[in-house]
Amino acid sequence: MGRLFGTDGVRGVANDELTPLLAMQLGQAGAYVLSKEVNHKPTIMVGCDTRLSGDMLASALMAGACSVGADVVNVGVIPTPGVAYLTKKYRVDAGVVISASHNPMEFNGIKFFDGNGYKLPDAMEDEIEALIKNNMEGVKMPTGAGIGKIKNRTDAREEYINHNLNAVDINLQGMKVVMDCAEGASFYTSVEAIRQLGAEVIVIHNNPDGTNINAGCGSTHMEELMGRVVTEKANIGLAFDGDADRFLAVDENGKMVDGDEIMAIIGKYMKDNGKLAKNTIVATVMSNLGFFKMGEREGIQIDKTKVGDRYVLEHMKEIGANLGGEQSGHIIFLDDNTTGDGLLSALHLLEVMVNTKKPLSELAKVMEVMPQALVNAHVPTHKKDSYMEYPEIAGAIADLEKQFAGDGRVLIRPSGTEPLVRVMIEGKDQSKIEEEARNLAKLIEEVML
Repeated sequence: MGRLFGTDGVRGVANDELTPLLAMQLGQAGAYVLSKEVNHKPTIMVGCDTRLSGDMLASALMAGACSVGADVVNVGVIPTPGVAYLTKKYRVDAGVVISASHNPMEFNGIKFFDGNGYKLPDAMEDEIEALIKNNMEGVKMPTGAGIGKIKNRTDAREEYINHNLNAVDINLQGMKVVMDCAEGASFYTSVEAIRQLGAEVIVIHNNPDGTNINAGCGSTHMEELMGRVVTEKANIGLAFDGDADRFLAVDENGKMVDGDEIMAIIGKYMKDNGKLAKNTIVATVMSNLGFFKMGEREGIQIDKTKVGDRYVLEHMKEIGANLGGEQSGHIIFLDDNTTGDGLLSALHLLEVMVNTKKPLSELAKVMEVMPQALVNAHVPTHKKDSYMEYPEIAGAIADLEKQFAGDGRVLIRPSGTEPLVRVMIEGKDQSKIEEEARNLAKLIEEVML
């Protein structure tokens, strides 16, 4: 058995890799590890997205938590950031989300938050995993009155909506908004929030049936939304993923505005209004070169981390930043929530549009998106981390970087899950960078195989 936890919880095909038995064991071990230091009966909050397998896995996980003496608050279908926020607000000992985010419906996942609403550090995930592998050895299972109980709450999603509406003070009357809810967890919360602010809302993909989540819709499939914004003559399109922790936008001309552009727009606005902590945005190495050039021009420091929102968050907490995120639209506003929040990101972007009275297409000009080419080199798994040890590869990368001289960059990184080295090149000429990326990937394969 390999490591259970990936970069974002435990993922797998529901009822195959991610079984009810494993969900029950995660409920037992997670509830025990996350609450063993407390001297009261622990309480765990559980929420899920709209996948068919959500009820099955949530029921198993809640049974596991109850079996080690934890009480459970079941908040039902709610965005991932809703669980993060309410875990802290309700002062429960931990939160759990049953979701596979932007993945197809047959997948599901189990993600834990600590009592402060933060994702768990690797060491705590390892402790949970070790307990499961050792069949909960040393953990006493209570009987009688010691067993936990489950309480269902139906008001949680309203509390989450109200929190976000209080965080961003705007009036959207006179604005026309098209929304794509990915048949996922935001099908109610995001729509209700934007309507309450007075916008005219046209909604697509908000009739989840358990099997249609992320199916040709949401932030990973933007084509329909892009077309609809134009035909409806709307001011903006909002796209969420299955668990609504990501958000991407579409401008009034039907052009996609990605996470880098959204962070650039909001980051500049926050800086101009004295609200950008440390005058810094935290991004990953995969952010577009144009984003970093924007930072240089606008006097905004942009710190880079490894790929993954957990690394962005860790660095934000470390330096005291309040804005960070990824190109994929996973954006963290640390003043308002402890994890990426699609609705919150949308509200902050709308705030800039309303207060500057500028259309999104004009705001997006704050950065020039540099063309990117991404090519995968297939290499043996045991070699994928050592590509820079080959002089031919290191030399070719150095030559390319010298050739671009600040108007492009080369980013090489091993895949975390596959036998691949990913070659990304950015520059001004799309055909040139695609050719260079193919040549470099071919060289890597030839040298390393």
